[in-house]
Amino acid sequence: MSLSEEFLTEDLHPIDIVETLAENNAWDFDRIAEDQIAMAVEGQWRTYSITLAWSAYDETLRLICTFEMEPPEERLPKLYEALNKINDACWAGAFTYWREQQLMTYRYGLVLGGGQTPHPEQIDRLIGTAVMAAERYYPAFQLVVWGDQEPEEAMQVAIAEAFGRA
Repeated sequence: MSLSEEFLTEDLHPIDIVETLAENNAWDFDRIAEDQIAMAVEGQWRTYSITLAWSAYDETLRLICTFEMEPPEERLPKLYEALNKINDACWAGAFTYWREQQLMTYRYGLVLGGGQTPHPEQIDRLIGTAVMAAERYYPAFQLVVWGDQEPEEAMQVAIAEAFGRA
């Protein structure tokens, strides 16, 4: 059964769909408000905090995926340089560093129009893409911040494809 077959009603609130996906995936979540949900999704490198919020006015489902990062002050220029390179490689969404909160964030907005409701598959893909991007670029961020590598070198880790099995 596809994800959308579980939802027989067209008038479901987008955050209700997210909540059902979180329950089905056994993710810890908290329904913050009618239009917002926060959850924790376990990745290979770390647990990511993901918040989704629905704006009926803008007809946009906004996703923010964060993880803590406390780079030394002297590495911030290189981190920002790496962010530019990484965002150039991202097809959907973008990373930004929230310095005051010491959080690396991946943001994306699924813009709908004309009263459309996002399908469960779209939301599942949205969350999966955010986690995949965070997992892919996490090592590059770490190499720039803690490994004293130049952004170009660190990006090679993120763009290299692994072949075979260990």
